[in-house]
Amino acid sequence: MMNVTASNVLSYQPLYEQIKRMLTQSLIDGEWKAGEMIPSEMELAARFQVSQGTVRKAIDALVSENILTRRQGKGTYVSSHNGEVQKLRFLRLAGPDGKKALPQNQLISCVRAKATAKVAKKLNIKSGSAIIEIKRLLIFDGRPLIYDHIVLPAQEFNGLSGKQVDEYKGSLYRMYEELYGIPMVGAHEEIRAVEAPAEVAAALKLKKGTPLLQIDRIAYSYGNRPLEWRLGLCLTDYYHYQADLE
Repeated sequence: MMNVTASNVLSYQPLYEQIKRMLTQSLIDGEWKAGEMIPSEMELAARFQVSQGTVRKAIDALVSENILTRRQGKGTYVSSHNGEVQKLRFLRLAGPDGKKALPQNQLISCVRAKATAKVAKKLNIKSGSAIIEIKRLLIFDGRPLIYDHIVLPAQEFNGLSGKQVDEYKGSLYRMYEELYGIPMVGAHEEIRAVEAPAEVAAALKLKKGTPLLQIDRIAYSYGNRPLEWRLGLCLTDYYHYQADLE
């Protein structure tokens, strides 16, 4: 096991950043799974041969990025999409009262394909690489409001099928975590207004050209690895997009 001391860290780089990266690597390697408690600050300080304060600062940084979660009186845990709050963390549509509702999913298709240049750039893979494309509807109170087009690198989600997606009860992010050991810890979104294309309009039971909110999202796992590209087309005449800024 590699020990970390100030002498083997570049002078311009804070020591806690090195500890943060090593903790992240342990998560990538699967040493601690989503929902599991990590060792105490004292144990990690002994492991890395640094002060407890340095470890605490590294953990603080990972907590701020929603990679770890502190539970008062219990310890620090690997963040998961399994909890009631966490499973809605990436869902931004809320009703007039500001509350989020867990939608029902209706699968349209799930097929294997090859990555176009655009998709390859989004997922940082080679053009022509095998991908899995999922199209589905998200239904709120019996009404389809979101058309999701989801693309995943097939190598990371080997064996994923439409049957699996259709039968899984829960969010896809929870499925990635539970069945494939891939937690999504962050996302980048770009939002714009668009007109509904014919395929989307038909699925949402709208007229072609109806205004929709387009959410272009890349979701990341540990180490900022992009492992999902999702294009969500949302009808927002009742529900609205809600984001809390810090």
